[in-house]
Amino acid sequence: MKTPHDPRHKKRQAIIEDLFKIEFLSQPVSKDASQILKHQKEIDEAISIAADEFPIPKINKVDLAILRLAVYELLIVKKEPPRVIIDEAIELAKEYGGETSPPFINGALGNIIAHESTKI
Repeated sequence: MKTPHDPRHKKRQAIIEDLFKIEFLSQPVSKDASQILKHQKEIDEAISIAADEFPIPKINKVDLAILRLAVYELLIVKKEPPRVIIDEAIELAKEYGGETSPPFINGALGNIIAHESTKI
């Protein structure tokens, strides 16, 4: 597990913050957040399938930012094992989200992994 001082964790925190604030203000974002936003339609489709009981506009904005980053890492970047990405997303949810955020993030990402494995 990554510590809060891990540079990868710090980078993810900054990306989450960019993805969160872009929901409210039109402003420049980091290169990493910009890459995620380029794939937002595809990412949001995966989230919609995985958390079908929660339409995208109804998902807490912090949870949505965390999910977008994690789905981007899971489905597009694919550099780290899914379990590592999910664990990191849960840690970010504990840090930034509410009490229901970690189980929601875990369930949605678990559904995405299950959905992807049926495609293979």
